[in-house]
Amino acid sequence: MSIKWDRRFLRLAEHISGWSKDPSTKVGCVVVGADREIRSTGFNGFPRGIEDSAERLDNRELKYPLICHAEENAIMHAARVGVSLKGCTAFVTWPPCTRCARSLVQAGVSEVVYPGGLDIPDRWSDDFEMSTGMFAEAGVKVRTVPLEDD
Repeated sequence: MSIKWDRRFLRLAEHISGWSKDPSTKVGCVVVGADREIRSTGFNGFPRGIEDSAERLDNRELKYPLICHAEENAIMHAARVGVSLKGCTAFVTWPPCTRCARSLVQAGVSEVVYPGGLDIPDRWSDDFEMSTGMFAEAGVKVRTVPLEDD
């Protein structure tokens, strides 16, 4: 895929999620097949039945464990509609956490793409390193794409 197409899918992921640089808020994922067809999409959010109380929204410890991760939502959606993600590319607006990295590997995704130049906060750096290692061990290619305008 060209940089132009990569940016297109990253922008779509941003649009789907209401993108923010903070991974504890909404994050978007678009999974694309070899022919550039969209196989599945997902975004971070609270599971149904969980109330978005003011306390939960303000408290990271209460909020984060309840988030449905964008990548996992895309994988679950594909499973529900009977779509294989094997060999696909996952475009995400933030580097996947270890939980999502494991899910992407299990789903057979061959490549993960996210925006370049993100400022990874210290609190996420260890998890980021572990997920990158998981992808490397599984042979999943990881790329970053600049999002500046053409």
